[in-house]
Amino acid sequence: MSNPSWSLKGELVLSCNCTVFCPCVLSLGLHPPTEGYCQTWAGIRIEEGHFDDIDLSDINMGLIMEIPGLMSRGNWTAGVLIDEKAGVYQTKALTKIFSGRAGGTTGLLKILVGRFLGVHQTDITYDIDGTTRIFRAGKMIEGAVTPVPASDKDEHVVIRNSQYWIAPDITVCKSDKSKLRAFGRNWNFAGRSAELCTLDWAG
Repeated sequence: MSNPSWSLKGELVLSCNCTVFCPCVLSLGLHPPTEGYCQTWAGIRIEEGHFDDIDLSDINMGLIMEIPGLMSRGNWTAGVLIDEKAGVYQTKALTKIFSGRAGGTTGLLKILVGRFLGVHQTDITYDIDGTTRIFRAGKMIEGAVTPVPASDKDEHVVIRNSQYWIAPDITVCKSDKSKLRAFGRNWNFAGRSAELCTLDWAG
């Protein structure tokens, strides 16, 4: 049976335990995270999306991931957070996409994730204040991420045209606030590495 057609467009912000800046974006999993292992959460604002005929537009969601060493070696642990306003069919569709079972951009997660922590629904907001992205997922994630300014003060530092699976262009950021209390984890990555990119995934 062929996989369903799906697409997600919007924005993604990510905060991790690396010092600024995370090497995984350029090393493509050939260089370990700065701390030797990766702990990260991501916030996603889906502006337009579908899974076959299921509308996924205007849904916020989050991810948490742990990677024990090199990204390319797998054995990842992952959990999914979905906005409580999402319906049953939308939740099932997003679960298939973010578990890798729907193929496409996220298909590699089916290979790399060894332990799936499941799905939790809660109130999720993704706001923009100036250049800062503010992401909240109930009492589970509280984050504020700001791009690193470039020498031209009207621009930000951007890594362009990479082969990073999340997006080819990544804006280098730092977490102003980054607290996670979810799935038995308690993290604080304030002052650590962060990323911002346009979300354009499909399958």
